[in-house]
Amino acid sequence: MSVITIVGAGMMGSAMSVPAADNGHEVRLVGTPLDGEIIKRLKEDGYHITLKRNLPKSVTYYSVDELDRALDGVELVIGGVSSFGVEWFGSEVLQKIPRGVPVLSITKGLYAEEDGTLVAFPDYLTRFEGGREHSFNAVGGPCISFEIADRIHTFVAFCGHDMNVLKTLKEMLSTEYYHINLTTDVMGLETAVAMKNAYALGVSLAIGMGEKERGEGCAEKYNPQAALFAQSVREMKRLLKLAGGNSDEILYGAGDLYVTIYGGRTRRLGILLGRGLTFPAAKEQLSGVTLESVAVTKAVIGAVMEQEKRGKAKLSDYPLLSHIYDMLIEKTTVNIPWKDFEEEK
Repeated sequence: MSVITIVGAGMMGSAMSVPAADNGHEVRLVGTPLDGEIIKRLKEDGYHITLKRNLPKSVTYYSVDELDRALDGVELVIGGVSSFGVEWFGSEVLQKIPRGVPVLSITKGLYAEEDGTLVAFPDYLTRFEGGREHSFNAVGGPCISFEIADRIHTFVAFCGHDMNVLKTLKEMLSTEYYHINLTTDVMGLETAVAMKNAYALGVSLAIGMGEKERGEGCAEKYNPQAALFAQSVREMKRLLKLAGGNSDEILYGAGDLYVTIYGGRTRRLGILLGRGLTFPAAKEQLSGVTLESVAVTKAVIGAVMEQEKRGKAKLSDYPLLSHIYDMLIEKTTVNIPWKDFEEEK
């Protein structure tokens, strides 16, 4: 049995407590400064107010001011923050983790350098104080938090630069329902799964457009969704190549894209935009919801624009992502550039 501390009591971080507890580990779940109400209720009766499930009885809970105690004797730290919490995790948490303890991140996103180089979050975290004292690893692939909590089969990948560490992490967390592949292609896996948030929004536009035409709750039409899905995968493959990742990792990105289209905040945002709302209007209806699709779209389009200046990329290769960017950043309304998807080879 090992001591596993999960930092971040959001839905996915909290769901990871289930396979960890099922394997007999001592699991400690720590809330961020934004998780106060979640941790308060968990301490009362083990019920997670956003996951809407009871977590395993063996899990213990800590508020953010109890972080030091939660890290005492820890053997694995799971970073359960959103992409907006990476800076906080890097600056406030890393230096408190005992030296040599591996970190497994569930955060999906990318950091863009000024020259347009994309950096995976596990590699970005090494830049913080204490960062080089740890092995940074990450989880990618098709996985919905409440289905992990319900012990529904899923197949993910763990990535990192040390295969021996990855094998240890797999042994710690693999269960009869939580299946794990391993890869040292950190940039490939992280790029593939990071982009699913942006492109799931793009595919969901078709649902909103149908509702605008035929009324909310109408039967969905799958041809436009499938077309947008195919264009999404095409552009994701190009981004994988641009980032220097292995094209095989697109399998995890496509799988993650598939599950994200069927539920969650990104789908809701895409539907609202598809109905013709501007992003500010849609965001108002989703008040309080973290929208990671905005962060990754802005970072990646900015990187592509910068690399285009250097002759290493063409923005025209990403017409769907560019349109998503225009809606999110330039506040335009939906106007799918279907003609720009056409190619001759």
